[in-house]
Amino acid sequence: MNDDTPLSPVVHLVDDDAAVRDGLGLLIGTVGLRVQPWADPLAFMADFDRSCVGAIVLDMRMPGTSGLSLLEQLIAQGVDQPVIMLTGHGTVEMCRRAFKAGAAEFLEKPVDDETLIEALQTAVRQHVRSRARHHADQQARERFAMLSGREREVLGLIVEGLTNKEIGRALALSPRTIETHRANLFAKLGAESLAQLIRRYAALVDAAA
Repeated sequence: MNDDTPLSPVVHLVDDDAAVRDGLGLLIGTVGLRVQPWADPLAFMADFDRSCVGAIVLDMRMPGTSGLSLLEQLIAQGVDQPVIMLTGHGTVEMCRRAFKAGAAEFLEKPVDDETLIEALQTAVRQHVRSRARHHADQQARERFAMLSGREREVLGLIVEGLTNKEIGRALALSPRTIETHRANLFAKLGAESLAQLIRRYAALVDAAA
């Protein structure tokens, strides 16, 4: 996979301390994660790619704005990348506020290398799964939108286990017409077997829930 694709995980590292950015950037790079360093939190908020998969590492104390304020803005804007907060002067209250605001993790500096890497890898894996589910739900909704009202009726009865003849009797249609609807369902939902068709239907139900 090309590293420039949105699906290649990126860790956005936001810290005004150049030494911290350099050190953590080298550490994170050892496990194959790309790092995008940001010295200016406002520039980060304005320019970072919200479509990318990965995670965000925020320093709690920065000039101009706090990491907690940034976290609250990210959550308010619907940004879904997990956020790991770092602080050199942590308190129980600060930790509580960070988690309440939506932080995925709260770590104190000097942060243990293994602890940070484990937290980042967990966050990235969760985000990749979340984006995959979102993509699958979106595809399911798009496929469902392609179905006619009659095709949706036929699909529901297929899932209930009815045969073509039984569906035809239930809907007052000929078996040949049901076969045509069935073929259209397989094509529109991208299913190659009955089991796959049922899984597609389950995805449609989940997406609509």
